[in-house]
Amino acid sequence: MLRWLLPENIADVLPSEARRIEELRRRLLDLYRSYGYELVMPPLVEYLDSLLTGSGADLNLRTFKLVDQLSGRTLGVRADITPQVARIDAHLLNREGVTRLCYAGSVLHTRPQGLLATREPIHAGAELYGHAGIEADLEAIELLVRSLEAAGVARVRIDLCHAAIVPALLALDGSGVERDAETLYALLRGKDVPGLDEWLGDVPAALRAPLRALPGLHGPVSGGRGDASAATDSLLAGNDSPLARARAVLPQVAPIVAALEQLEQLCASPLWQRWPSVELSVDLADLRGYQYHNGITFAAYVEDLPYAVARGGRYDNVGRAFGRARPATGFSVELRALAGLGNGAAPVPAIRAPWSDDAALIEEVAALRAAGEIVIRALPGHEPEQQEFACDRELVLLDGRWRVRRLDQA
Repeated sequence: MLRWLLPENIADVLPSEARRIEELRRRLLDLYRSYGYELVMPPLVEYLDSLLTGSGADLNLRTFKLVDQLSGRTLGVRADITPQVARIDAHLLNREGVTRLCYAGSVLHTRPQGLLATREPIHAGAELYGHAGIEADLEAIELLVRSLEAAGVARVRIDLCHAAIVPALLALDGSGVERDAETLYALLRGKDVPGLDEWLGDVPAALRAPLRALPGLHGPVSGGRGDASAATDSLLAGNDSPLARARAVLPQVAPIVAALEQLEQLCASPLWQRWPSVELSVDLADLRGYQYHNGITFAAYVEDLPYAVARGGRYDNVGRAFGRARPATGFSVELRALAGLGNGAAPVPAIRAPWSDDAALIEEVAALRAAGEIVIRALPGHEPEQQEFACDRELVLLDGRWRVRRLDQA
């Protein structure tokens, strides 16, 4: 085997792409700070039991494990940063009231989340703790949309779901039979109706019908117009809207009624009027994620990517395992995928300077760099051929002074 080969779905990030990723990371962190989010940097590895607290089997399967040579305990390389930030809020900061935290860093997955996806994505995200109302969910979604705008995404579809519906349905099963919920979630996520029919074989009829209906409960809410009044009309008057159909086929038990009301309230917010490029839809079988969510969830899809570029939602009380239960909502975006959506950045203008020990030249180069210019000194025998930079100017000695001159004026 060639020693320089990398594992499958692991790749080096070369200069041009690395610059786009880093510039996007900076823009997003500055955006989050403008909303009052404080930056945290959780460690890349933790003890496994802490790293997986409150999550489902899917996160466990995605997490690389290793043995700590100091303690002998099992460590995990993080596959998701959200549980780590929940631990920081609950255990380390221990603040009262609302806390806003943001982050950016690499995660590692045992399996890629989609075709051509990397197993080493870079996540940036924001988490809001301490407020249980719909206002926190709206702020998280607003910040997600602003994140995609910062990345230059022209159009986006946001799918809404609610994590409380399936558990509420399973709680109605009075047969006493142990159900394989993990398989059920996988079938619903994949909208595998034949497989779902097989799984539902011995399920009581009262539970079979609503579970069988979930894969079909999806569709646009506002037709992609970002029109809140149209969204309200669609939700409350349209019999063919996904939430209207859900009210007709799902049991009228308190958790499900509350979940549908929360989705209706979110969809009817005037917030959507500001985003005509956002197509809002509901998909009650979009149950991807790590199963720590317990309320409204959302996923963002863009053209040219076969998987969600961002996911988020409410995960109240995950912090209980760290000593304090807190309302929580937030999201994360995949920086490498987002940065790769464009046509590539144009070469950056730079200034070419000769190599010399001339004190005046050295002083001029330092002044230009301090002013934000890129100055590349040509080493003897080499012309600047850097991929990322296009030297459109040069430093030349004119009338005893070093001056910047455009190359097309030479």
